[in-house]
Amino acid sequence: MSHFETAKAFFDACETGKGWGACKVWCTDDASFSCQADALADTTALSGYCEWTKGLLTPVPDGRYVLKSFAMDAERGTAVAAAEFHGTQTGQGGPVAPTGKSVVSDYAYVIEFDGDKISHMTKIWNDVHALRGLGWA
Repeated sequence: MSHFETAKAFFDACETGKGWGACKVWCTDDASFSCQADALADTTALSGYCEWTKGLLTPVPDGRYVLKSFAMDAERGTAVAAAEFHGTQTGQGGPVAPTGKSVVSDYAYVIEFDGDKISHMTKIWNDVHALRGLGWA
């Protein structure tokens, strides 16, 4: 499987809430994660981020992504995905009771490889916009 195919398979599994159990096949055991957003400030392992995304689909059960672009930079061994998250908080489990509010939130993934496996991912995301849209902030 090429880096491009690996990154796309990981992206889809992560964004559809499959969790670390499904995503780890494409990643190093100690794959790291970073994001300059308060909502994910304490998340430093990619396993934790995959579980966070899985958990988000409980209060936002219709959560889904719309992929805008996916590219591979072979020279640097990095894939970049740009997408929108769409969802409405209708389920329990969020920071507040279901609000019925919807959001469209832009984000990007920068996925780095070590050999054939994903070793680090950076998420670029405006969490304040997303949380306000859902009525959580």
